[in-house]
Parts: sequence; C-alpha cells; structure tokens
Amino acid sequence: MVGKNCFAIASDRRLGVQLQTVATDFQRVFKIHGKLYIGLSGLATDAQTLYQRLAFKHKLYQLREERDMKPETFASLVSALLYEKRFGPYFCQPIIAGLGEKDQPFICTMDCIGAKELAKDFVVSGTASESLYGACESMYKPDMEPEELFETISQALLSSVDRDCLSGWGGYVLIVALCMQKFISKFANPRKMCY
Repeated sequence: MVGKNCFAIASDRRLGVQLQTVATDFQRVFKIHGKLYIGLSGLATDAQTLYQRLAFKHKLYQLREERDMKPETFASLVSALLYEKRFGPYFCQPIIAGLGEKDQPFICTMDCIGAKELAKDFVVSGTASESLYGACESMYKPDMEPEELFETISQALLSSVDRDCLSGWGGYVLIVALCMQKFISKFANPRKMCY
C-alpha cells in the first residue's frame, strides 16, 4: 500500500499445507536493499528459491553498475525471471514495493509467469486476495503519513485474513518512508510492528 513518500508491505505469518498449519512465524517479505522489498506468496520452497536467485542477481547488478537497482528495473527482472520458467513455473505471486526516483513509491504485483500489474494505491496477492481487495478499497486514502498507513494496512490485513481459513496467525507489517528515523524511534522495538 502506498502513502505520502512511503509504502507499506504486509503479510500474514501462517505456513500451511492445505488446512494443516505447519508454522506460525513464516517470513514472506524479503529485503533487496534499503528502499526495495519483495513479498512472495505461494509455495514456500519456491518463494525461498526465487528470493535467493533474485538476491544473487541484484548483487551482480550492484557489482557491475555500482548502485542499487531501481524498483522498476527490479520488477522487470522478476518478470523476466518468472517468464523464462513459464513451462515449469515457480508457484509464487510476487509483490514488489520500493521507493524510486525522487523517492516516489512504486508497487506492482505479477502472476506466476511474470505478467505485471502496476498500481498507484495498493496491490494484493495470496489466498485471501478477494477479501483483501474489499478491505483495502474501503480503508485506503491517498497521501497517508506513515503512522496512518501502518494502522490502515494492519487493519486491512487482519480483517481480511480473519475471513480466510488458509491465512492468519497475525501479521507482519513493514513501513519504508523518508522520515523513517522519527517513525523508528516511536517503534524502537521492531517486534511492536508485528501483530
């Protein structure tokens, strides 16, 4: 979800095999660099493999270009990587969120073969996506500050995963903003940001 010069990315904490819960602290949001994150919903082993390949490709890009990758460029990399495996795809639906040029937020999602869907407000993926669309549409407002964005995305996530038996066990919310120092001091313990 996008705010005013900031973005938030959130996920639930459940890892399951159909209706059986395996773990309640599974990580789905991964850091590429300080202003770029990727969320991977779908098959857990594919999500971890895909993240490792993307982190490797980003490190090669950093060595060659001597700079971090822009979110738009990273989205094209993810799309190309998924499309080259289209006949035996990774069972993942990535969400890419980052701060681009002039620190403008960028978000997009794609399907398992890399078809991008760009948005200016919010994107969703996963098993609870239908209820997430409704919750996000009703709660989203443009140009939210980081504190309001945190509350909005948290409430949207929690109300949506409560309506889906394949999601849940709390949530993980990550906010990236220009004025992050002020916001981090308010939440000095990072565990307070996890429901």
